[in-house]
Amino acid sequence: MSANPHFQRVALIGFGLIGGSIARAAKLQGLASEIVTTARSEKTRARVTELGIVDQVVATNAEAVKDADLIILCIPVGACGPVAQEIAPHLKPGAVISDVGSVKGAVVRDMAPHLPQGVHFVPAHPVAGTEHSGPDSGFAELFINRWCILTPPEGTDADAVAHLRAFWAAMGAKVEVMTPDHHDLVLAITSHLPHLIAYTIVGTADELAQVTESEVIKFSAGGFRDFTRIAASDPTMWRDVFLANKEAVLEMLGTFTEDLAKLTRAIRRGDGDALFDHFTRTRAIRRGIVEIGQDSAAADFGRPHAALKKP
Repeated sequence: MSANPHFQRVALIGFGLIGGSIARAAKLQGLASEIVTTARSEKTRARVTELGIVDQVVATNAEAVKDADLIILCIPVGACGPVAQEIAPHLKPGAVISDVGSVKGAVVRDMAPHLPQGVHFVPAHPVAGTEHSGPDSGFAELFINRWCILTPPEGTDADAVAHLRAFWAAMGAKVEVMTPDHHDLVLAITSHLPHLIAYTIVGTADELAQVTESEVIKFSAGGFRDFTRIAASDPTMWRDVFLANKEAVLEMLGTFTEDLAKLTRAIRRGDGDALFDHFTRTRAIRRGIVEIGQDSAAADFGRPHAALKKP
């Protein structure tokens, strides 16, 4: 095995935004001789067949992984353990098995005990996505200039890691390798906590008796609008993320609560200097994200605006 991005047979278990985007990108870049997929629902499998993105759509996970050189679980993290147990007897010796979950420690703990000797387990997390889901939501460009984090357990074959790294890089991703626990701590603050805050704020607005639903929607300013985008993410996936990464999320939530209390005191005391200093520091962080190419510097985040018509 080498750092060649190509695999003979790639199996995708689950075909939503991430699975669909992998299939489209891999097909476009010629990264697999054959792509086979399956999904839990017959309706989804039928739609994937209609789309014609993959070479074969099968009914079961066991069929999908047969003779596959690369297997990627594109399913909620809570389902990874049971699926690993299900497919283990059908895995080809020397195959690379991976996933796309937003939590890595729990995935390693749940999957590794079921995997046979001779199979290379390289968990992965493409830090990319949208609020959309389903087989029609994927697109080949999703991973361009986005990070994909690999978290191979200790002792994983280096060539297998290099091969998967090359695969993700060929789809446009920037690839980093770190331990599962470090990944979970970092993602707790950069991804999981922001989603938790978004879900909370949107839920709070919905519960305000004096504000009707129509007013919340009608007068949604940019900040609330962006929170609703995040809060529209797949509920099954995010339920599993918070349960699987509970310790790290609670640690970051505690830190956030302390910082929120500081801002609360500053507002109550009329401490404008403290507020200004805090907002200046956070504004610099936003600029740093734009400078490294992780978001657009365009006004209003590049959203299109209707032209003003002349009278």
